Amino acid sequence: MAREVDLISAFISILLEKLVSDSLTSLARSVGFFSELEAIKNSLTDVQLGLTDAGEKSKSRLDVEEWLNKLQNLVYEIDDLLDDMAYEAMRTELRSNKITPRFFAKFIPHIYKHGHEMSSKLDEVKIRLDILVEEKIILGLIDDIGRHTETITRLGETSMADTSQSIFIGRDEDKAALLTRLLGNENRNQNFDVLSIVGIGGIGKTTLARVLYDDVKVKQHFELKAWVCVSGKFHVFKITIAIFQSVSWDTQTFTNLDMLQVALREKLSNKRFLLVLDDVWIEQGEKWDSLKCPFLVGAPGSKVIVTTRNSSTTKVMGSVHPYHMKELSTQDALSLFAQHALGVQNFDLHPELKSVAERIVIKCHGSPLALKAVGRLLRTKTNAEEWEELLTSDEWSFRDDGGIIAALKLSYDDLPNRLKLVFAYCSIFLKDYAFDKDELILLWMAEGFLYESNGLKSMENLGDEYFEELRSRSFFLPSAGEKSYKMHDLVHDLAENMAGERFVKLRDDFRYRRVDFEKVHHLSFNHQEFDLDHNFRDLLEFRRLQTLLAVSTELGGRQKSFLSNNVLIELLPQLQFLRVMNLCDYSITEIPQSIGTLKHLRYLNLSRTKISALPEQVGDLYNLQSLLLCGCKKLLSLPNTLVKLRNLRHLGISDTPRLKKIPSGIIELTSSRTQSKVIIDGANGFSLSQLKGLLNIQGQLSIEGLHNVINTIQATEAELEQKTGLYDLVMECNEKFEHQVLEALRPHDNLRNLKILFYGGVKFPNWVGDDSFVWLTELTLRGCRNCSCLPTLGHLKSLRKLFVESMNEVKIVGSELFWQPENFSHDNAFPLLEVLEFKNMQGWNEWSIDGGDRGRTTNSFPCLHEISILNCPKLSLVSIGSVPSLRVLRIKRCSKVVLESMVSVSSSIVRVTLENIKELTQFDVEVLEHFGAVEYLCVKRCDELVCLWELESVACKFLLNLENLEVQYCKSLISLGKKEGDSRISLKSVKRVDIRNCDRLERYSFPESIERFVISDCPSITGLTFVQVQEFQSDLKILDIQRCYNLGEEWLYNNFFSSVEYLEMGRLPRLKLNHEKCFSHLTRLVIRGCDNIESIPEDGFGFLPGLCLTSLQIISCMNLKSFPYKHLPGLSSLERLWISNCPNLESFPCGLWPPKLSNLTIGGLKNPMSEWKQQNFPDSLVTLHLHGENSGMVSFAGAEDARDTSNSTSSSFLLPTTLSFLELNGFSQLKSISHGLKHLSLDGLVIDSCPKLEDLPEERLPFLSSLKIYYCPKLQEKCHRKKGKYWNMISQIPEIYV
Repeated sequence: MAREVDLISAFISILLEKLVSDSLTSLARSVGFFSELEAIKNSLTDVQLGLTDAGEKSKSRLDVEEWLNKLQNLVYEIDDLLDDMAYEAMRTELRSNKITPRFFAKFIPHIYKHGHEMSSKLDEVKIRLDILVEEKIILGLIDDIGRHTETITRLGETSMADTSQSIFIGRDEDKAALLTRLLGNENRNQNFDVLSIVGIGGIGKTTLARVLYDDVKVKQHFELKAWVCVSGKFHVFKITIAIFQSVSWDTQTFTNLDMLQVALREKLSNKRFLLVLDDVWIEQGEKWDSLKCPFLVGAPGSKVIVTTRNSSTTKVMGSVHPYHMKELSTQDALSLFAQHALGVQNFDLHPELKSVAERIVIKCHGSPLALKAVGRLLRTKTNAEEWEELLTSDEWSFRDDGGIIAALKLSYDDLPNRLKLVFAYCSIFLKDYAFDKDELILLWMAEGFLYESNGLKSMENLGDEYFEELRSRSFFLPSAGEKSYKMHDLVHDLAENMAGERFVKLRDDFRYRRVDFEKVHHLSFNHQEFDLDHNFRDLLEFRRLQTLLAVSTELGGRQKSFLSNNVLIELLPQLQFLRVMNLCDYSITEIPQSIGTLKHLRYLNLSRTKISALPEQVGDLYNLQSLLLCGCKKLLSLPNTLVKLRNLRHLGISDTPRLKKIPSGIIELTSSRTQSKVIIDGANGFSLSQLKGLLNIQGQLSIEGLHNVINTIQATEAELEQKTGLYDLVMECNEKFEHQVLEALRPHDNLRNLKILFYGGVKFPNWVGDDSFVWLTELTLRGCRNCSCLPTLGHLKSLRKLFVESMNEVKIVGSELFWQPENFSHDNAFPLLEVLEFKNMQGWNEWSIDGGDRGRTTNSFPCLHEISILNCPKLSLVSIGSVPSLRVLRIKRCSKVVLESMVSVSSSIVRVTLENIKELTQFDVEVLEHFGAVEYLCVKRCDELVCLWELESVACKFLLNLENLEVQYCKSLISLGKKEGDSRISLKSVKRVDIRNCDRLERYSFPESIERFVISDCPSITGLTFVQVQEFQSDLKILDIQRCYNLGEEWLYNNFFSSVEYLEMGRLPRLKLNHEKCFSHLTRLVIRGCDNIESIPEDGFGFLPGLCLTSLQIISCMNLKSFPYKHLPGLSSLERLWISNCPNLESFPCGLWPPKLSNLTIGGLKNPMSEWKQQNFPDSLVTLHLHGENSGMVSFAGAEDARDTSNSTSSSFLLPTTLSFLELNGFSQLKSISHGLKHLSLDGLVIDSCPKLEDLPEERLPFLSSLKIYYCPKLQEKCHRKKGKYWNMISQIPEIYV
């Protein structure tokens, strides 16, 4: 309890400020309970004075601990009571505005009735407080007479943590050593290397990894990058989806790991990637083997950086030379300490402090985290005595790794109590949670932690000060993103230790440590893919809950979670004290009307849910400060009652494409600071001039419907230039929008991101491109079809990204885009521009900025590394001089002239993507000679392309670095080289080749260095040729051949393929498998639609026991009669097996299975499923997909049927009890499953195309997380919404589709 004393004191201080606030005092005087409030204030002040002594004595006295516990409970109750009063005051004010004198007499009694009720409750509180005051005397608690009002002393900006200079003291050698390994290609036997950084907590592993990750050379070297904080359980699926979302920005859901890894392989294919796995602890090699499967398709030189405290982790992950981080040297440690304590490099100017500083440094044991924490603590202490006092503190007796916890505890103890409160609140988040600074401040605000009675600072500004103070002490560390931060694990541990019993974080299974339900006020939980009703019903035990916070467990991204609407219907009426409710990312479709009863609610986050509307009762949430609906794609409307929410400060409605109207009275919410979208309505809706009332609006704003603006006066009245807090602005118009109106809508110079969409004027206003916009980093001009020229933009000093799209009247882009001749130099245009894209410019024919001097080198575009010219069919002249920094070039639907001009601007281009290039028949020498640095070349839909080059021997002279080659949809392509050359000459650098949909391609010869080869939909190809493997060891790992109908079988029996690990063959009608002793290293084998195959050899294709086959699929091979199924029990690594639609496959299944099989798809075999006997499935089997074609199944056996061998009336095929997911597909005769499924404990059930099926296992339905039913008419009728027999039972299932 002692650790919570400071939090109690902070809370009492906030209550005391509320008690003297003008609004509460005015209400109390008018209703008649001012004296009660005064008495409560005096008693609270009295008990607060004894808290310091109570904290010390509670360590050894249970009676004092009990006194503190009662006080804390009462403090929360008083806060709720004051909140009730504020709510009633707001309701009274709103109602009084609508009451006419005729009804006023009826309204008066309500006021006095409410006042009488409040007075009674206050009397009760006063009595309980008086008892605590008396007990304080009896317990002998001594007042802290010297107690004074705490203030927050802000540290100077120079002390802020993570400048590049202060981060990296003493780590230059570490960085240099790892950078060399990172940019090299250490292991030629596989595509990626594992670099592990090992060290104790707080030594700087993550910081070093982040510096490497952000290094300029690293950014240029790797095509894809992903950072995943693992921290805790090594969950392969969650880590994989985090990687996928990081490299693709795709949030699609996946039902199993196999599908997810296929998608990730597509993203990583042919690309050199860098993956950081931060804070890993793993001792099982199988999990790492499973995770790394998709990495094998990456380009050579790919790297995985692992940070870990555990040396054994490096062995499991195959890191040959782990890098062990050492403590900082004494000199470096002293320098780092000086920077954070004094803001200087050393102690030369402070000799009186050097001696004590050296002794403090010794106690920190060279840990950067400890040195920063203690240094910043001493930032405001200026004399040696204070430093000596800290040195002799008892906190150093904490036993931990290198004194880090002790250092952090000292820094925590030095915090003002209110900062301790907001810091402790962070304990309810997960370790490695990515804190959004603005989101966290809104939560603090909703919890009442940011209250100030004088109102001199806004709550948001006060929260910003609190956050920055915590950041300055290293309690928050920068993460990816501008406002994203994380807590070090050890800091998070400290927060948990200090928070006490009021803050609880539930585990994944909704279990919690033994707690007093009455004490818990702030609760978070990890929402899973499926959260069951009974999990949430358990929350009703927490009767005084103020915080209900769903925190995503997904690493690196968001994953949709499913929750039935019944949960909210039952839950909300019972949680009447809620102030914070976050249910974002749940597939919620409806919010119950009972939401309006949560009168304490201040923060409601329903972002990325599936709601289409909010109930009108939301307007009764008078205390609501933040309503967040971002990413609600189905949201159609907002309730008109929102105009009653006078305290609403943040309305998040960005990314709501179907929301086309907002309540006109929303502008009356003068407290509003964030309103991410407004829609100008020409009728009686929101008008542009009403923006004037949003005085404090900040952050992002999208203005839609600007074409409804009648005149310039409305635009001027909007006073957009006065909105100093706006950073991100979108203006969406149409062709009717006038130039003068846009001219009058000039935003403030603080703008960071500007989009002007579908502007109809013939020229842009003067302010677009004005050099006063010194912070503008991104500009988009899209659909401005009447503008014939672009604004001058070259002098925007901070601009990094420029997108110009669908401006059909632009014919020439010349020097006017880059500079104004009278006041701007030719040689310094676009000083920071990195990305430039022109797209869908139908009338554009000339791009010239160098006066025709094509060879001229200028200093324009000094940082430009990516240019895209997409769908600009008339562009015929490009003359922009030299752009040495260019690395990425994308050209689509342009002429060959554009290609020839653009490749000549830089010799450093590493990625080239070409699509639909007119008149391109082959790459001439004049083009190839500029491809010397190219590593990735992609050619698509070039219909006139006959070959890539004249001779491969010529191409080899120029394409020295080409590693990845993709050719797709080139219908005239016959071969890569026009002429046959020496077969011993090949592109030695090529590692990846992907050829698809080239109808006339006849032949292909493998380069000797190839590691991955994919070819599909090339019906004319008849042969593949190879280099003789006797000369070298083949590196080919992945071979994927699909729908090459004329390709025979001769290519298959070549030792070149002995190294293949992934083999997929589909729709190859001439293919036979007669040769044994090949493909002995397979981990994945897929054979699909190869009707000429009658058998698979036993000695080959990964079937020999002891080999590493993990996944096997044999699908739709109509003439297959046998495969080595007897070897299955010896395949100890096989986890996924798919055997289906092979109607001639005999003697299978026969009860022989791989011992670790977890996922099985089976059906459509010669042996009907109705005749299957006991299959003896392994206990590892959890996912089963059954295909019922010609199965003869009418029902499945129950557990008792399987034991009764005399029963011949039903199938003896018993479904295994280990299943958590079951799919039944295509059972035309199946009538019943209620009996055959009742012994299963399923999470997910899918039933597809079972037209005669009539029932479901009723007793198991309440426990399902997901139920999907397709094309089952009889069953669908019984599951009909609200009318069907099963509806009441299935309506509580989180995910349901019928």
